[in-house]
Formats: sequence, C-alpha cells, structure tokens
Amino acid sequence: MKDLHRYEVGLEWLGDRGEGTSHYRAYGRANRLEAAGKLHPIEGSSDRTFHGDRERWNPEELLVGALSECHMLSYLHVATNHGVVVVGYTDRATGTMRTDARGGGAFTEVTLHPRVVVRDAGMAELAATLHAEASEKCFIAASVAFPVHHEPEVVVAD
Repeated sequence: MKDLHRYEVGLEWLGDRGEGTSHYRAYGRANRLEAAGKLHPIEGSSDRTFHGDRERWNPEELLVGALSECHMLSYLHVATNHGVVVVGYTDRATGTMRTDARGGGAFTEVTLHPRVVVRDAGMAELAATLHAEASEKCFIAASVAFPVHHEPEVVVAD
C-alpha cells in the first residue's frame, strides 16, 4: 500500500444573524476555512445565486481552483522529468455546474486553459503533449466524477 496522506481543514460558520436558520433568508452564508500552519484563512460564502457574498470564495470556485492548481503542480513535475524548462504558467479555468429540480446539482465539466511559457522553441512541442500525463498524476482530477478538459497554449519566452 502506498503512503497515506491526511489533510485537516477547520470550518467556522459566521452567518448567524440572531435567528439562526429559522428560515432560508434569515442566515448568512459567510464562513472561514483555516488549517494549521497557514498564514491566512480563506473567507468563504455560497455563490451569490444562493444568497452568498460575492466578495468571498464559494465552494464551486474553490473546486475549480483546486483542479487548476493541482494540474499546474503536476504539470511542472512532469515537465521537469522530461527536461522541459517552464518559465511561466497561468490558467483561466472554467467550470460548469447544473442544478436540478430537487435543489441539488453537480458539476458537468471543468476546462483548464493553461498557458505555458517554455525557455526555448525546441521544447514547445513536447511541452504541449505533457498535459495528458500531468492530468493522470493530478490527485484532485482523479477524485472527481466529471470530465476535466485541457485547452493548453504553449509559447516560447522572449
């Protein structure tokens, strides 16, 4: 059996306005995520559509962000293993979630749009192919029940 890794995150609901959850609009969705050793907590809420605070992170954004960050970290690892020197990496990930008549729902897909900057032109073709291997190594992508697509762009540093 491979090594087992555990992660612990604390969550505190900050939305009691004096009435608790006496009715749907009586309470706020504000919350705070914290973890031991982290410099800053994450100020969360629900999506504005669900009566949340648009200035705070919502769980849906955090999921899309986790997929984007995991892919990037996996990609950088894979690039290193293949001798591709990456000097820049950005992503604008998008996710689609569908709600249902029961009040629930699920993500239907996430698409990552990584823009990878490599040191020289001789690395560009290989760099473009490494997203598939990085995807296989991404723990978060392997844990979700919807497709995670990749629409990469590889450019050469000036």
